[in-house]
Amino acid sequence: MEQAGSSPNEWRADVRRLISDEEGIGVIEIVLILVVLIGLVTVFRTEINALLGRIFGSITSLSDDIL
Repeated sequence: MEQAGSSPNEWRADVRRLISDEEGIGVIEIVLILVVLIGLVTVFRTEINALLGRIFGSITSLSDDIL
């Protein structure tokens, strides 16, 4: 008994089916979104750190005023 996709023609048919299958598109979209987000975080790392520093500094000073 031969496994599915073991001959070159079956393999090509499997690849065509995989490419035309739209379920795989969602995975590709998620991966691309993650790549873009990681790139943005890398580029704006110093700005993000400064913003978070100001936010947490403000929270700390306001909580000190309450206590």
